[in-house]
Amino acid sequence: MTELSPGRGRALLAAAVTVVLWASAFVVIRTAGTDFSPGALALGRLASGSVVLVALLLSTGTGLPPRSVLRGIIVSGVLWFGLYMVALNWAEQYVDAGTAALVINTGPVLIALLGGLFLGEGFPKRLMAGIAVAFTGAAVVGLSSSEGPATVAGVVLCVVAAAAWAVAVLVQKPALAHASALQVTTGGCVVGTIACLPFAGQLIGEAAAAPLPATLGLVYLGVFPTAIAFTTWAYALARMTAGQVGATTYAVPALVVVMSWLFLGEVPGPTALAGGVLCLAGVAITRWRTRACRGPAARPGGDLEADPV
Repeated sequence: MTELSPGRGRALLAAAVTVVLWASAFVVIRTAGTDFSPGALALGRLASGSVVLVALLLSTGTGLPPRSVLRGIIVSGVLWFGLYMVALNWAEQYVDAGTAALVINTGPVLIALLGGLFLGEGFPKRLMAGIAVAFTGAAVVGLSSSEGPATVAGVVLCVVAAAAWAVAVLVQKPALAHASALQVTTGGCVVGTIACLPFAGQLIGEAAAAPLPATLGLVYLGVFPTAIAFTTWAYALARMTAGQVGATTYAVPALVVVMSWLFLGEVPGPTALAGGVLCLAGVAITRWRTRACRGPAARPGGDLEADPV
């Protein structure tokens, strides 16, 4: 394998932070979701994240994003920060976490396909092979941890969330060529908050009755899996192809199993653990670069991409 450049190494580290924090969100949603309805949970999460992100934007003097990227920010904000979060929260009321992780993880497949079709990233064999292995692992984890038959409504909501995620990435990627990760993430989170304002009444009523741990879980979702993880995602997306950074999220189901074991007392079985290993192996395949590939092959459609400047 070739040595990672500093820029590529930072992008991979950012993607790793995103994966860990997004995995934790599945666990926290399951606990906080017992006291907050889907829309209220999404609004509270987004409002908390927006406060942190706007404060960071102001304190760093980053400024507003250019007008040319506003359309991408608005579309990704409505689809990913708004629709995705409401659909995911709602889906987890009908299906168990394993099934949700399985269906949601069709998202990276859609991201890779859309990236190849519309962003000129092509369909590198190594990326496609890694996605196939990782998706198989996600399927094993999801099916092994399923507690019962998924309802049609739950599956449909997961598919809606995955599709919203994929389309949002398609429009977010070009915006990151002209605006920073912090600008794009802050804009998207604020737009998502505005889109979820119809749930404000539910949030106020439920927050008044919710126990402190549930409220703290809501705030955690806003600060860490949203404000931090979406920013590190955008940072990685600006420096990797959409297909590559999307493939790293296949590690999420494996981490969800471990976190559920540690924090919810759900002991994973051997099949779930095997699926987790496949998820990680698939991600590793997408990042594997042989010595024969050393060199500045930088075309977006190829297996390699240019090191970020």
